[in-house]
Amino acid sequence: MILDFDTFQLDLDRRQLFRGGEPVHLSPKALQLLQLLIDARPKALSKAEIHERLWPATFVADSNLASIVNEVRRALSDDAHTPKYIRTVHAFGYAFCSEPLSEPARPSRAPVARLLWEKGEEVLVAGRNVIGRDPDADVRVDDRTISRQHAAIVIIGTRATLEDLQSKNGTFCEGRRVTTPVALNDGATVELGSVRLTYREISTLSTTTLYRK
Repeated sequence: MILDFDTFQLDLDRRQLFRGGEPVHLSPKALQLLQLLIDARPKALSKAEIHERLWPATFVADSNLASIVNEVRRALSDDAHTPKYIRTVHAFGYAFCSEPLSEPARPSRAPVARLLWEKGEEVLVAGRNVIGRDPDADVRVDDRTISRQHAAIVIIGTRATLEDLQSKNGTFCEGRRVTTPVALNDGATVELGSVRLTYREISTLSTTTLYRK
């Protein structure tokens, strides 16, 4: 499920925050806090409630929570003094204050793009598509030069981006090594290990190609 607010998208299934299609790093606890505050909106949650949800039956100092709140604010470019997303309720806790906020919605699973290579082709759908040798990868490419979770293609709206997932043999786009997320255009050449793939938008493919297995 995906929650949209302003330019941000919180993918609850994949536990990932995006801004305009670009992944935004958050620690697991920070993601949990963000989802917790969004789920409770517009209600403010006390520090005790948040502690119990993030660290059940465990004592942690208040500074731990403050640190995680600051991490979320940095990721959202939020200002504690003039908050747009995370409001401090003094002597009580925190609240999510962004409006409007969409209700959770399942992203369309209709194919929006494909990856084609010498030994196969796979459908890409809206959202995050993990590519790798892992049997559970969204796009499985069974080649010894590819890591179990090698790279990901994130498609939001009409925009697609490619990112490397700390692969052993690297991810390349048009011959350039990918170290930060890069935009993918129709027809772009992607290299994962020794495998060369082509990214194609669905609208550019013929019906015969689209549904061929």
